[in-house]
Amino acid sequence: MKKEDTKKKRIAILGSTGSIGTQALQVIEEHPERYEAYAITANNKVELLIEQARKFRPEIVVIANEEKYGRLKEALDDLPIKIYAGMDAICQIVEEEPVDMVLTAMVGYAGLAPTIHAIRARKTIALANKETLVVAGELIDRLIRQYRVPIIPVDSEHSAIFQCLAGEVGNPIEKLILTASGGPFRTCTLEQLRHVTKAQALRHPNWEMGAKITIDSASMMNKGFEVIEAKWLFGVQPSQIEVVVHPQSVIHSMVQFEDGAVKAQLGVPDMRLPIQYAFSYPDRIHSSCDRLDFFKCTSLTFEQPDTNRFRNLNLAYEAMRRGGNIPCVVNAANEIAVAAFLRDEIGFLDMSDVIERTMECVSYLPEPTYDDYVATDAEARGIAREMISRKS
Repeated sequence: MKKEDTKKKRIAILGSTGSIGTQALQVIEEHPERYEAYAITANNKVELLIEQARKFRPEIVVIANEEKYGRLKEALDDLPIKIYAGMDAICQIVEEEPVDMVLTAMVGYAGLAPTIHAIRARKTIALANKETLVVAGELIDRLIRQYRVPIIPVDSEHSAIFQCLAGEVGNPIEKLILTASGGPFRTCTLEQLRHVTKAQALRHPNWEMGAKITIDSASMMNKGFEVIEAKWLFGVQPSQIEVVVHPQSVIHSMVQFEDGAVKAQLGVPDMRLPIQYAFSYPDRIHSSCDRLDFFKCTSLTFEQPDTNRFRNLNLAYEAMRRGGNIPCVVNAANEIAVAAFLRDEIGFLDMSDVIERTMECVSYLPEPTYDDYVATDAEARGIAREMISRKS
């Protein structure tokens, strides 16, 4: 019998009320004999967190927003669940001895500190929070080597590459090819992009995601972050990472080896597949996900990304090449810019302007410490907010 057959894998889900978190719980529900939601956390969605807690009966529930602790405590008072509030509590629960795996599905910079705590506690990381490696790739890379902790990617693109590399130990990678849907504005002109509305940007053609990542996808910043993440996950140089626009989202990414052979991972656009693979690795187990029908999928097309219209991709490459604290600056500025766009304070193209100017203003640090990342994040956010206030 395999280990998974005799002992449930206990998983701490950071961000259980988000898109990845809710789908992770669906995977656990489908395989209750294999997986257990040991801990679940949310930032603000207390009512959904309560609903999840009553259904999955985890050992621990945490709400980051301390103002909502009272409501959470009252609603779960009849259950034997430990209830906490605040970011410090999230950092502490990942260190709990029974936890086998930590799924980091929190949005943005907030995922960095809990991931560091989980690594130091030697927990297997299922990484869905790409900003962790974007912000502090050097630091995370050093820590996973020091503590010998495996990181299994959950993003569909990085999971695809991870799957393509299975059985290829020792075979040099020539190129990683990340596919991008192109988002809802793939065919729009620059003039049209100037007038994009929030409602239009939130309608992704292929994937159902949270608001922030959907805007990132529309602006191609999400793909830029994935490029930076790929550098650290797979140990390649920026010149070895290529982005290809593939509107059908059937090929999730590819690896080209030095003999010219290309391996690709294909499937329907359903995040439950990479989530489940991260949970079950190295095994593959049955999933209720739809199967790819090649008789209906008769056209796969590929295009070069247009970085004149979608400047964020180039900004991410520039940040990756410069290294140090610059990717942290890009992430912070982007989080502020996206939030402002969602509040209708700036236009779609203004987001790239804010990011680029913030990159120019923040002091460059070639070898940042954790405290430097914290300071850089705060400085970049302040600069970005000031720029937005002058625009609005």
